[in-house]
Amino acid sequence: MIKSRKKGNNVPGISTASLPDIVFMLLFFFMTVTSIKDYELLVENKLPSATELQKLENKDQIIEMYIGKPTYELASVLGTEPRIQLNTRIIGVSEIGDYVLSELFKKPEEIRNLVTVSLKIDQDVQVGIVSDIKEELRKINLLKVSYTVNEKIVENH
Repeated sequence: MIKSRKKGNNVPGISTASLPDIVFMLLFFFMTVTSIKDYELLVENKLPSATELQKLENKDQIIEMYIGKPTYELASVLGTEPRIQLNTRIIGVSEIGDYVLSELFKKPEEIRNLVTVSLKIDQDVQVGIVSDIKEELRKINLLKVSYTVNEKIVENH
């Protein structure tokens, strides 16, 4: 007579052979879709709201300028008057032409005449400094200017 022993339910182990592939696939995905901010803002930049917007498509055709009061940490050194931040530097209005031209010549020649200057202006900044910036851009014949804003959500009643 054959005796049968009752053994516990043996569950096969989970194969982890493909785990490294999955980890590297996720790592590669996040590396390609994540954008890294190159610099921190040195000026306040609370953008105004608007309802009629048009999105700028080609990021390589944009030169960004931030205009606002210096952050709390820099206010003791720079004061409270609105300043212009270009990349990691705070500059004066008279330096805008040189900066924009240097940024323009870093871009491929075929897109230089398509470049737009994107002004990211704090909502509390007076219009005087904006007029000065636009005048400097006119001097170097860079006339495509956009104003960056936040989208205002309009509720229908």
